Formats: sequence, C-alpha cells, structure tokens
Amino acid sequence: MTWKQTAATRRLGIDVPIVQGPFGGGLSAVALAASVSNAGGLGSFGAHHLTPEQIGAVTSELRQHTKRPFAINLWVSNEDEATATFSQTEFDRHLERLAPYYRELGVPLPAFPNQFGQKFEVQVEALIVAKPPVFSFVYGLPDAKIIQACQARDIATIATVTTTDEAIAAEQAGVDVIVATGFEAGGHRVSFLHRSEDVLTGLMALVPRVRDKVAIPVIAAGGIADGRGIAAALMLGADGVQIGTAFLACDESGASHAHREALFSDAARDTVLTRAFTGRLARGIRNRYTDEMAKYAGDFAPYPVQSWLAGGFKPAALAQGRSDLVSLWSGQSAGLLHHHRAGDLMQSLLDETDRVFARHLQT
Repeated sequence: MTWKQTAATRRLGIDVPIVQGPFGGGLSAVALAASVSNAGGLGSFGAHHLTPEQIGAVTSELRQHTKRPFAINLWVSNEDEATATFSQTEFDRHLERLAPYYRELGVPLPAFPNQFGQKFEVQVEALIVAKPPVFSFVYGLPDAKIIQACQARDIATIATVTTTDEAIAAEQAGVDVIVATGFEAGGHRVSFLHRSEDVLTGLMALVPRVRDKVAIPVIAAGGIADGRGIAAALMLGADGVQIGTAFLACDESGASHAHREALFSDAARDTVLTRAFTGRLARGIRNRYTDEMAKYAGDFAPYPVQSWLAGGFKPAALAQGRSDLVSLWSGQSAGLLHHHRAGDLMQSLLDETDRVFARHLQT
C-alpha cells in the first residue's frame, strides 16, 4: 500500500487522496473539476448559488467531461436567521453604506428584491435527482432523510467541520467522509455549531483531534498547497487532503484574471478574515474594500443579504479591473503557488509527495 491508497480513496472511488476544494459564487468551473477528476483526484463544483435547474445542468455537463467521480457542493444553511425578517428600512441603511461604490463604478442602486438567494431544501432535491457521485456540503448537516436518500442512490456524502464536536455530529449523522478545515483555509469559515470567530483552530491541531474522535475517513483542508503539506496531513492521521487556493489560481478555475494574478502576487501574503463581502466570515486578500469596511465589523447585513448587496457592483468592478473592490478569496498557502494549469499542479503534488515520503523512508 502507498500513500495514494487510503480509506478516503476507497470510499470515494478515486485514485489519489486529493480533493479540489469547491468554490461558490461562480468561482467553480466544469473544466477545473473535470481536470482534477480525470487526473485521479476528486474535482468539485460549488453550486450553492445555482438554481435547481442549473444544478442538474452542471451535473450533466460534468458527466460529459469526465467518467470519474466528482462532487457537487451545497450550503446546508444558506440563509441567516435574521434574513427572514430583514426589512426595507434595514435594506436602505446597509445599501446607503455601499452606495459610494455603486456610484464610483457607475452602477444604479438596486431595489429590494423578492429573494436574496436560493433555498437549500429545493436545491438538494434537484441534486439527488441529478445523482452526482459525491455530495459535499458545508454550514451544517442535512436532515437524516436526505442522507438516507443519498445512501439509497449511492451518492457518497462529505461533511465539512471545524471542530471535534462538529466531526462527531457528522459521523453520527451517517456521512461517509469528513473534511476537517483549519484556520488557514481561504474562503468561508464554515462552522455550524459555534460562531465562526470562536473556532479558529489551525490544521496541525485540528486533524489529530478529529482523527482521534471519529472512525470514518478524514480529509485535511487549510494551508495545503504542495507535497510537503499533503505528507504532513497524512502523517497527522488524515486519509486525504482538500486543496483550494492552489486550484483556484489555475487557469481552468472560474476566478477572474485579476483574482488569479493576485494569488501569485505579494498581496496574497496579507489575508484577512472579514464578513464585509457576504455577511459570513471568510478569508481573502486584504484590499481597499476590506480596509474601508473594517469599521463596520459587527454590523453587516446577514447572509445572503450582504452578499447580494456587495455583489450588485461586483460585475462592474471586474469589468473595470477593480480588484480593490471585490472579494479575492485566498488561504494562507498562497505564497507556495507555482502552477497555472490544473494538470501541472496535480502532477507536481503527486511527485512532491512521493519525494517527501521517499526521503522519510531513507532516514
């Protein structure tokens, strides 16, 4: 047995224990997910922003590009409690705060919408019908009936956790695999039993603690971008790794050119945790927007209202090359990035990990 064969690869039907992190909000791409799956890993597509019809279409498109397992990812909790009673008055107050960015970019101010986002309960029905090989999810655990429906249709399930309590809950819920994500990870902090700001455990501490508490496969995520990180995670007891930032930086991802350039720049050394873009805590590259919105910490609109409001001027900002006003999600591993193509990255990860373990065996 080699490091490439683990409990995670056996359960997910993949050749190597490398999972591409799912990116929501349009950052995922069929080309990226298919490339990772075709290379023996598990490609992922973040679909929490998609309609039920779009989820079915993306699943079908992925099947056209790969015969290997892939994952569709959803947010179990995709609406904060306060969103249900969010008023026009509150909407106007939060919009007024962002109005200068709309005006600066030449975008008309939006009106109060009929809805701010998608409903998980409807999305997951479409996902089960579409029957992707793997269903991964964040921000909570689906109802037992959903887990049972996935089991009945041979859809493997992956839950993401940030604490041992969440890991135990996931195992008790009947999920197949756990992703333990550390403080270093880019994008959203997906805690669901505690406030995200109160759960900032690093991966080195989190993985062995989770490994000691559950029997199902554990995948490590957060701050991993090369073979050294993969080997370290496996030595800590993980059955595989999930890599986000390094794949997000690849040409095949849905990230903008400016975003991908930023990930390879010195700017990516300076990441911050902020709720300014979506209303939920997330790690990204510090920029003008995060700096100017820092004074409002603790007073952002709930998710997905804040995401909808800040997203209203995002297309114009991207079109105008204004990366200072959009989210540039990044983990703390950005300084380790070297590859611009997913295939090259996958091969490098495999070769580097082989070399690390070879050196270990020689000592």
